[in-house]
Amino acid sequence: MLKNAALSTLAALTMGLSGTAAFAGDPAAGEREWRGCRSCHALTDDEGNQIQRGGRSAPNLYGIPGAAVASADPDFGYSDPLLAYAETGAVWNEELFVEYVTDPTAFLRHHLGDDSVRSAMTYRMRRGAEDMWAYLESVSPAVEADAAEGDMAEGDMAEDAATD
Repeated sequence: MLKNAALSTLAALTMGLSGTAAFAGDPAAGEREWRGCRSCHALTDDEGNQIQRGGRSAPNLYGIPGAAVASADPDFGYSDPLLAYAETGAVWNEELFVEYVTDPTAFLRHHLGDDSVRSAMTYRMRRGAEDMWAYLESVSPAVEADAAEGDMAEGDMAEDAATD
């Protein structure tokens, strides 16, 4: 009986969490999932440092969190349907990314309202899309900038404490 009460309490607490907190991706798991992406994609930062080696038949995925659709790799020739979707002003966030990598063609058909379009990306991520997003965020320029700002803020606090 006590076991049932504990499980009920745990379930109630879990359901009370926001969807993002309850289903937030795991960057380490996303990094392990990279093997499904590397045949086509690479992760190379703006200075040319390879974060993840990969193919060149698809765009570099560095910096896509928060980037306008079809803009992260200016040297890549994005497909016409993806460019049409980009014209809507869409920006990559976790929800769009997960929807896209789960079924790229269905994503474009839904968002463009055209059942005849096909995505150039045929790979479907059956699991781990949230983890992949968390991993991409963890290596994105915004995260790096936030971490640097956090380090500076911590340094300022330490400096303030030292002078008090």
